[in-house]
Amino acid sequence: MKLKTIFFFFSIPLLNYAQAGNVITKQQELSEHELKNWYHKDLKEDTIPGISLDKAYKELLYNKKGKEIIVAVLDTKLDIHHEDIKQQLWLNTDEIANNGIDDDQNGYIDDIHGWDFLGNTKGEYLKYENTEAVRILRKYTPLFKDKAPETISQDQKELYELYSKAKKRVNDAIQEEEDFIKYAKNWLEVYPKAKGYLNTFFPKNKYTISQLDSLSNTKPSDSLAKAHIQFIKRAITYELTPEFYEEYIPETQEALKTVLNVDYKERELIGDNPNDNKDLNYGYNQVYGDVPFQHSIVVSGVLAATRNNNIGIKGVSDNIKIMPVVMVASGDEHDKDIVSAIRYAVDNGAKVINMSWGKDFSLHKDWVQDAMKYAEKNDVLLVAGGGNDGRSNDTKDFFPIDYKNDKEIIDNYIVVGATTHALDKNLVAFFSNYGKKNVDVFAPGEKIYTTDINNKYEFSRGTSIASPITAGVAALIRSYYPNLSASQVKKVILESGTSYDIDVEITGENGEKKLIPFSELSKSGKIVNAYNALLLAEKMSKNKK
Repeated sequence: MKLKTIFFFFSIPLLNYAQAGNVITKQQELSEHELKNWYHKDLKEDTIPGISLDKAYKELLYNKKGKEIIVAVLDTKLDIHHEDIKQQLWLNTDEIANNGIDDDQNGYIDDIHGWDFLGNTKGEYLKYENTEAVRILRKYTPLFKDKAPETISQDQKELYELYSKAKKRVNDAIQEEEDFIKYAKNWLEVYPKAKGYLNTFFPKNKYTISQLDSLSNTKPSDSLAKAHIQFIKRAITYELTPEFYEEYIPETQEALKTVLNVDYKERELIGDNPNDNKDLNYGYNQVYGDVPFQHSIVVSGVLAATRNNNIGIKGVSDNIKIMPVVMVASGDEHDKDIVSAIRYAVDNGAKVINMSWGKDFSLHKDWVQDAMKYAEKNDVLLVAGGGNDGRSNDTKDFFPIDYKNDKEIIDNYIVVGATTHALDKNLVAFFSNYGKKNVDVFAPGEKIYTTDINNKYEFSRGTSIASPITAGVAALIRSYYPNLSASQVKKVILESGTSYDIDVEITGENGEKKLIPFSELSKSGKIVNAYNALLLAEKMSKNKK
């Protein structure tokens, strides 16, 4: 998981709606209440392009009972004590807590609520890990350092190309982090000056974007005034605060020492051999803890926050039990940890696995694909975020991938892009990856209200959010139609989504903005729709009997 690009803690401005087909959509900003659950709404009934979950509960699931479905969340540490999460936790009833014995003989001692593959038996755990590019450098620098391309033998050219790409990526990343620190420090110096200037016009320190625009119009030739106004406008628009930069400066400095450092001994704490994918029994049973990047709590909330407790938010289904499997820290996931986590989830009863992370390189992609095949063999559906680099996954790999030699090798893997609530050219979130071949479907992933640590809630965004929303719908289907296989559930989700005849704006490989039909940005060309999915699942289930 990249330090800053996979997930976002600040949001862009709200977007107006326009007319889409024969449906009249909202022309004004959403109310605070609408914003907090817009992604559950229905386009036709609510004029909001959500996943029609509220409609599904009202018309299709009322008074119906589904079966419990375990959804493994492969992610960071999870705040399992959160008021809106604690009732939804998976409980390993075959294990006796804290007796130091592997009661169920699954190879993991006292795994009551899941497992942490980044910890050790002392209770220590990894907070930072290298990027995959750094690992590639560490592995191949002894072989290729200071060698000219023309001296590389034919049988090593592919590895040399990988090494060269990784080296460039690491150098670029280091420069990016150093530039961010400089920018952040400068921002913190400018902010009080800009605020002080505006306080002469707004003594109560309250103003809107339109008020700032009006003020700017009265200062046509005052460049300093315009700079201050523009600075604060951007801060308001993107919800940038001193607290944000004060938090990220030390974290970025730590990343330079660890995540991007070839000499960082990332597995020393764990004590395993990351190059041995047969050694799966490592780690520790504590799935909660303080980490710099609290990601799992945000993912788990939209997936399965308790619906009937009249607090916080509503997840997709109360029939979901969350199985936390920790294998994500700041940096990139180890392929071995991905394998271990998938196998643990499958072997301990998960029917859906959410994977809100990804990376641009993979040293052992064959290991991961074997684990994905293992999940398919055991009828487990895998759901993953498509990435937040605003690019095509068809022209550049975003791992894990389910293709080998240009052929899809499994049918239990869904890759999800992110959409907004704007039915215009901004329907696809500006950060979302896309791809007619390597992204399957889209789901809401912008301005999503969800759980945060310490019984708090926040707005967040990313394909990291679109993925658990989709995984939740998959679990909903499996809860009420358990006779459908993982591949059938995938088929249901892709075929039942909502189509939108809209040209959307994307950024091309050359950096230029261009308009392209939304239907061309994913395999299905659709946005997940829970109501339609349940209708199709009902039909498919009856035909299977």
